[in-house]
Formats: sequence, C-alpha cells, structure tokens
Amino acid sequence: MLDPRTIEALAGELDVAERERVQIPLISARFPQSGLSDAYAVQDRWVALKKKAGRRQIGWKIGLTSQAMQAALGIDTPDSGVLFDDMAFEEGGVVPAGRFIRPRVEAEIAFLLKEPLSGPDISVTDVLDATSYVLPALEILDTRIVRRDEATGKARTIVDTIADNAANAGIVTGGRPMRPLDTDLRWLGAIVSKNGRVEETGLAAGVLNHPAQGIVWLARRLHGLGQRLEPGQIVLSGSFIRPLETEPGDTVSADFGPAGTVSIHFGRP
Repeated sequence: MLDPRTIEALAGELDVAERERVQIPLISARFPQSGLSDAYAVQDRWVALKKKAGRRQIGWKIGLTSQAMQAALGIDTPDSGVLFDDMAFEEGGVVPAGRFIRPRVEAEIAFLLKEPLSGPDISVTDVLDATSYVLPALEILDTRIVRRDEATGKARTIVDTIADNAANAGIVTGGRPMRPLDTDLRWLGAIVSKNGRVEETGLAAGVLNHPAQGIVWLARRLHGLGQRLEPGQIVLSGSFIRPLETEPGDTVSADFGPAGTVSIHFGRP
C-alpha cells in the first residue's frame, strides 16, 4: 500500500499535469509494488482536489470493458473515473487548441439515470429500469501520465490508467435520446469517421456483451465503498471501438444510425 503522503503527492502531480498540459512519469514504474487499491486512492484524492477547486461531478465513466483490452493489460475487470462539469462539450462543438495533451476519442453509449443505483445484486434490468434514456456519446481521453517510458520502453499499466482518472478528459453527447427498453442496446452501434474517412465500426455488445453490464459492475463496486450512482448522473458505459488518435484540426463523427450522430472538432492553434 502506498502511504498517505505519497498518495497526496501523486494526486498533486496529476493536478498540476492537467492544468499545465504536461505529462508525469509512470507511477507503476516508480512504485512497482502499487496495486489497484493504491491507484484508486490516488484517483480519489485527485478527485477531491478537483472538487475543492469548484468542479462539479456530473457522472462516471467506465473503461477497459472489452476482453481484448483486459487481456492486453492482464486484468479481468473494468475501471472507472469521474466526470466533471467542465468536461462536457457541445455536440458539433470545438475543443479549444491546447486544451488537452494527447487527446484520443472513443464511441460509446451514455446512460442518464433517473433513479439511484446501489446494491451488491444490481442487474442489467435494474440499470435499464433506473435509466431515463440513453444517447450516443464520444469520450475524449487524455493522458496526464506518459503512455510509455522513453528510456525503458515500459508501457503504462492499469495502475497508471486508474490513477489518471481512467484517462478521462471530455464527453460529448448528441443524437436522439432513446428509452432503454425501446431497442436492443446490444445491437446499437456506430460508424466512426475522422475527417470524413471511416476509421472504426462497432456494436455495443462489445462492451461486456451489453452496455448496461459495465454499469452493473460500477454500481456494485460503489456499493462496497458505501456509495451509489445518483439520479441525474450520466454514465459512459464503455467504448466499443479502439481509441482514435487526433491532431489539431481533426473532426471526429460517430453515426449511430437510428440514434443519430455525434461529433466534435479539435481546434488549431
């Protein structure tokens, strides 16, 4: 276990890194004994710093929901991070130049909750019943921790990702809100383009076989911590495409068919 002083220091490093648009060295390399509980302790402390600075939590994101990503990191569980009010961008809007360090984009389904979710036995049905509507979403990822150490070649691990608020940086929602029981969400998918060229396609079944399944995992995890998902919160259920690298001037658009489209543009300096 990392000691409280180290946790505090690492959270402070991440806070400065986000504000100054720089990256810090791998936590997993500096503290090889650290584990998932340490990573969430750092994330929790960083989240507390954000709230102290006046940022308001609007929901949660769930990541690492595909078997391929879990296998690549040698884990068998998703991860989660906190969404804040200043992470929300308008559909079709512009991310100001220099806002992020190395942004990437994923496509997923967002759930807007109308009822609280808590308990060790939460099911997919419970999630659907507690959801007001679902809608297309893009998640903007960023990395305040380097993805790979240039000197050693060591790549970031799940410890780095979780501590880094699950690489969470922005959310864009759009398209047509849908009642969760009006369609089979497993078959809701998207054609994702960058600058008009199709880069990725996918179905929401790629998220743990059902996009609500990640929310089941999160509700159960929070219950174990004495917390719950709250009404009015938005939850990003996990990506069903690989992350798309972006550069200034790029436009990313996801066509969800009957659910509509959602897009974001990255401004140039």
